[in-house]
Parts: sequence; C-alpha cells; structure tokens
Amino acid sequence: MDALGQAIVVATGGMFLLALLAGVWKWRAMLASPQHLAPPYVDIAHRAALMYSFAGLLVWHFAAWSVWPTWLDALACAGLFLFFYAAVLTYLALGWRNETDNQFSERRFATVGGMWLLIAGEIGGFTILFSGTLAGF
Repeated sequence: MDALGQAIVVATGGMFLLALLAGVWKWRAMLASPQHLAPPYVDIAHRAALMYSFAGLLVWHFAAWSVWPTWLDALACAGLFLFFYAAVLTYLALGWRNETDNQFSERRFATVGGMWLLIAGEIGGFTILFSGTLAGF
C-alpha cells in the first residue's frame, strides 16, 4: 500500500473510532435522560461519523483507481477528510454544549462561508478522484 493509501486508512479508521466513541456518549446520554434521548448533536455526530467512515473506504478506492498524479489525489483526499472531520467535530462541540437549536438558525461564517468551503472541498475533492478514475477507463 502506498503512502496515500496508508493516510486514507488512518483517517478512515480514526473516523470509525470517533463514531464508536460518540456512540458510547450517545448511549450514556440516553440512559441518563428522562426521555431516553441523547442531545441532538451527539446523535448527529455519531451517525455522521459512521457514514463518513464508510465514505472513507470509497475515497480510498477512488484514490487507488485514479490516474491523476499522486499529489493531486492527495490534495483531493485532504480536502475531503478535512471537511469530514470538521463536520463531526463541530457536531461534537455542539453536543458538548448541549445545544438543541439548529446551528443554521443564525448566519455566521460557519453557516455560510464555511458551508461554501465544505461544498467546494467535498464535491471538488471527490470530483478530482472520480474524474481520475474515469480517465483510466
């Protein structure tokens, strides 16, 4: 396995571990709550981390199949994982503060500019990997 593949495996494994740990937090919160519910953003963080960890496996394969230069694939993967982790860590921070209101209820950088960056990083990063895979056909 090359260095990019190893980095993706580490990032994906870290995300799955984060999902499992968030799952323990969710379970403990459900036990302690009279309604048997975890704080909304703890629940969201748990689910998002699970989904991103499996998305990381797709990223790994598309990076391996891409015919683009390794530096370009690495940049694409870095953008994807940067925003995967940023999203989950944001949800965990909101869960830690026990915020129940929608994070988009007020406009600020994270909810407007940050989302445009996330869109560019995730869609742009995957577009690079996907086009590199298609170019190899």
